[in-house]
Amino acid sequence: MPSPHRTLTRGIASAAIRDHEFGRAPGTASDACARNGVGIELELLTDDGGAAGDHQRLTWERAEAVRTAVGPLPAGSALTVEPGGQLEISTQPMPTLTDACRAAAHDLLVLDRSCAATGVGLYALGQDPVRPPRRVTQAPRYRAMEAYFDAIGGAGRTMMTNTASIQLNVGLGDTEAEATRRWQVANAIGPAMAAAFANSPFADGAPSGWKSARLRTWWQLDPTRAMPVPIEAGADPTEVWTDYALAARVMLIRTSDDDYLPAVEPMTFGEWMADGHAAGFPTIDDLRYHLTTLFPPVRPRGWFEIRAIDALPTPFWHVAAAVITTLVMTADLDADVRRATATPSDAEPTSDDLWVDASQLGLGHPALARTAKDLFALASAALMADGCEMASELVDVYRHRWVDAGRSPADDAHDRWRTDGTLFPRRESPVPMDEVLAEVARS
Repeated sequence: MPSPHRTLTRGIASAAIRDHEFGRAPGTASDACARNGVGIELELLTDDGGAAGDHQRLTWERAEAVRTAVGPLPAGSALTVEPGGQLEISTQPMPTLTDACRAAAHDLLVLDRSCAATGVGLYALGQDPVRPPRRVTQAPRYRAMEAYFDAIGGAGRTMMTNTASIQLNVGLGDTEAEATRRWQVANAIGPAMAAAFANSPFADGAPSGWKSARLRTWWQLDPTRAMPVPIEAGADPTEVWTDYALAARVMLIRTSDDDYLPAVEPMTFGEWMADGHAAGFPTIDDLRYHLTTLFPPVRPRGWFEIRAIDALPTPFWHVAAAVITTLVMTADLDADVRRATATPSDAEPTSDDLWVDASQLGLGHPALARTAKDLFALASAALMADGCEMASELVDVYRHRWVDAGRSPADDAHDRWRTDGTLFPRRESPVPMDEVLAEVARS
């Protein structure tokens, strides 16, 4: 809650971010799992069945009833209801990629079976292709978020209620140098990964002209909190993230546990620190809360959240998890990753402007197509060398089916639409991975 007196300076804010977001406080994320573990969050669009093809949105009560009926998930994942009725599974931090995929797959299968038994549809799409955005939760945070975004434009409601993603959570590593390396790699590979896994070509009942309409929505949000963090070789990630956070607009001011004031008049966090507000000056708790309202493609939270990937069906979310976490966490690949993400002209890492090209053109962009092919090959070889034979094989299947052809799932979805007008995919339940792998290999 705000203080009547100024309590923060840039130095204090930077130290707090170094300690907590980058895990340098004594005892912070000290165990091996936290430092080098993997977590997976799978968000899915939903509908309430009913008449064929109407895709009625779940009410909040219905969505909560689904969550309650599922109960504790067997692999320990959390199950949450998002503002538009989306359902999200979030694993615990797991020691290995294999453990994280196994936990997510197990809990997703349980959720899917429960939803199928009660007529609730689950759809792995990056953005709702038909329905207008509508918030179903009445939580104070989301009411205030909606008011904030409504003062800017319509993209905020769409982001909150009509999008679904895969979030990969990757440990910081054992040293500050390793955290810096992982931060740089996660940002460098982001555009090519977003292009390769794009899976949201529709919006408002028609093709959007973008491979990832979900990321287009992101770029239309408040740019101070949603655009990629500028990455420069040799820059200290703590200072870069501090600069980004202080330059971002304040979204909400919490005046009590249940009262959130939307900051509709533009004010950066740095300005709030320096000049205050009628509600007071920000505290460390306000800074930490502010950081949770920032949504760039890669965000530090005591681990790295990689947030740039559209929701994907089984087994392709396994591929996204395998490729991205392997590239980020395998230090021996660093030189090869740098070469793969370099532009031919100046041998510098892929520039930030390719994020928008990735969202719109996907692997139709030649530089992104080249980068994705190289990165998939690196990840596949590293997985095989690490004994993850099935993951490596699945990555190769995905690479041959889409990446080598300069395509992504969005292109297949667009082809289906041209054939039969289908906007929502056919409901498909998750099945054991060996069956999926054989099926995909045959297709």
